[in-house]
Amino acid sequence: MLPVPVRPLTRPARLRPGARVAVVAPSGPVPADRLEAGLDILRGWELDPVVMPHVLDEHPRLGYLAGDDAARARDLQDAWCDPSVSAVLCARGGYGGQRMVDLVDWAAMRAAGPKVFVGYSDVTALHEAFAVRTGLSTLHGTMPATEVFLKDPRTQESLRATLFEPESVRTLGLETAAPLVPGRAAGVTLGGCVSLLAADLGTPHARPSARGGLLLIEDIGEEPYRLDRILTQLLRSGRLDGVAGVALGSWAECGPYEEVRAVLLDRLGGLGVPVVEELGFGHGPTTLTMPLGVPAVLDADAGTVTLDVPALC
Repeated sequence: MLPVPVRPLTRPARLRPGARVAVVAPSGPVPADRLEAGLDILRGWELDPVVMPHVLDEHPRLGYLAGDDAARARDLQDAWCDPSVSAVLCARGGYGGQRMVDLVDWAAMRAAGPKVFVGYSDVTALHEAFAVRTGLSTLHGTMPATEVFLKDPRTQESLRATLFEPESVRTLGLETAAPLVPGRAAGVTLGGCVSLLAADLGTPHARPSARGGLLLIEDIGEEPYRLDRILTQLLRSGRLDGVAGVALGSWAECGPYEEVRAVLLDRLGGLGVPVVEELGFGHGPTTLTMPLGVPAVLDADAGTVTLDVPALC
């Protein structure tokens, strides 16, 4: 029996001026100066950001973690279950989301209802958990303590417009976007950092299939042969069986792009579906906010992903 196709997820409400937003650090340690600069931008949008208690923690032994796993999980759960909070923003990525994802009470999170959740990179582990364990749509987007959020106006505007005026950002894609494999496809968006998607395989709550989905993938710091290994693992596992189309973001620090491109074409070209490259999300100099769990149309020839409905209600 074929796996159930990827289905649209429940979308949260858009934000209004004065909305309270919580900032969490589920992965790596957060530079205090960058965080404060990011909070100033959020305040300029008339948001009311609150920093959760353990955001600036550092793990006593493992310097790549923002505090211990239980504390990071507790911050996320407390923020989400606080009825005064309309959105939860991850401060940055790094590594550590996988370590704390199973410490969260996902039944309580589901009961708290839909809210806006934003992050990318290592936050992919949490995007998948929200999709599978709560049925809620999330935003693969920039984070307030990242350099690209602080320095790139287009990145800022992509998130701001998605949060407040989601109907204005239904068609997504930068001028760099081009067809790797031509064609059009419809499906529901899913994805994130491809190494995190591969790392999720075989875990108890892993998504069984991308069938019927529009897969959005990107990564950082993975050499071409490692990207080959990651994509091959996804192919061999059957995770990509029946995928409707693929959108490719940035491949920062993954080696010369012509080498990366050769791997992507070799591993994804045989799927027989449209593939668009350099769409403009992920670890690039501009990071578009990409809704996950939303029905859309991928047009590789036009270099766009167009949402059937706004990202937020």
